[in-house]
Amino acid sequence: MKIENPNPIQWQFSERAQQLQSSFIREILKITQRPEIISFAGGLPSPATFPVERMKAAYDKVLSEAGKVALQYGPTDGYGPLREWIANSLSTEGSRILPEQILMTSGSQQALDLLGKVLVDEGSRVLVETPSYLGALQAFSVYRPEFKSVDTDEHGLVPSSIAAVAEGARMLYSLPNFQNPTGRSLSLERRQELVETCARFGIPLIEDDPYGALSYKGEPMPKMVAMNPDGVIYMGSFSKVLTPGIRLGYVCAPLPLVRRLELAKQAADLHTAQLTQMVVHEVVKDGFLDQHIPTIRKLYGDQCQCMLDAMTEHFPASVTWTKPEGGMFIWVTLPKSIDAMKLLDQSLAARVAFVPGAPFYANEAASNTLRLSFVTVPPERIREGIAVLGKLIKDML
Repeated sequence: MKIENPNPIQWQFSERAQQLQSSFIREILKITQRPEIISFAGGLPSPATFPVERMKAAYDKVLSEAGKVALQYGPTDGYGPLREWIANSLSTEGSRILPEQILMTSGSQQALDLLGKVLVDEGSRVLVETPSYLGALQAFSVYRPEFKSVDTDEHGLVPSSIAAVAEGARMLYSLPNFQNPTGRSLSLERRQELVETCARFGIPLIEDDPYGALSYKGEPMPKMVAMNPDGVIYMGSFSKVLTPGIRLGYVCAPLPLVRRLELAKQAADLHTAQLTQMVVHEVVKDGFLDQHIPTIRKLYGDQCQCMLDAMTEHFPASVTWTKPEGGMFIWVTLPKSIDAMKLLDQSLAARVAFVPGAPFYANEAASNTLRLSFVTVPPERIREGIAVLGKLIKDML
């Protein structure tokens, strides 16, 4: 029997809940689900790269041979053999990573949330690139930090600019490889300088690395965690090299921190799905990624070059853009007279989508920037969509 309630509940949301904001990208993706839209908006890996048969075989094997274990609750820190595999993959001759330093998470987005929960108090200073990954800004914003922007140039983060904002900083968040949103990468010299600078000021350095394996040349840069395991927190993910649907990421951190992260995860979700972890271990343990990742690099590299060629043909000379050597994104800077949000309105009407750059800035957003992703769009549609964008930009000059 339904009970009549004469006094509807007046929901009293917490201050934290009241400040939550939706992801601009996620809102755009609702529009881009329509098949007639040419979408350069999503940061989604190409479904053509998903190893469906390999995953299916792994699920069958795990459920057949260890189904009762796979379907049971698991430890908070994660499935031991997979943590050992990750630790070995991160270890170098001069830097040994222990399995105990690895915490499995429900996607790297959860790792960001746990880091914010453990390291950030209200008003804490958090250093971020300019621009930075929108998902990280959202995750950290829940804990009400004071964001301080670190300078960047055409080569990425500028380590020498850290000193001006270093005082009291709880952490510095960086994406050194094919950054989202710009596609830029840090040189070896800048990586070394960044690690040394953070160590000098006692600032924990977060190295978020979802795209590092996607170098079109097949030559990933050295990881900063190997340069200073005691001061660098490394984040990785299987979303870009296997599939995002499994929602499996991990964080590698010094033991005192990883234990705190584990406690925070216990309160959040007890543990990441045991079945998923066992399946991923079954897929990767015998070197499958060594054969699989080169096919992703080839596909993305070809489509990136297709977009760069189309931009050269159709964009006016007053527009500039990055030329990434890996990853999934191109960053575009328009003339200052053009607002990318207004361009988006016209672009969507012409059935082409992209992401304006402003949401990627923690402070002082540049409204004349935008991000393009090329990995889920076939070459003929890339050329068609870029031609449309080029004409719209010229019309706004």
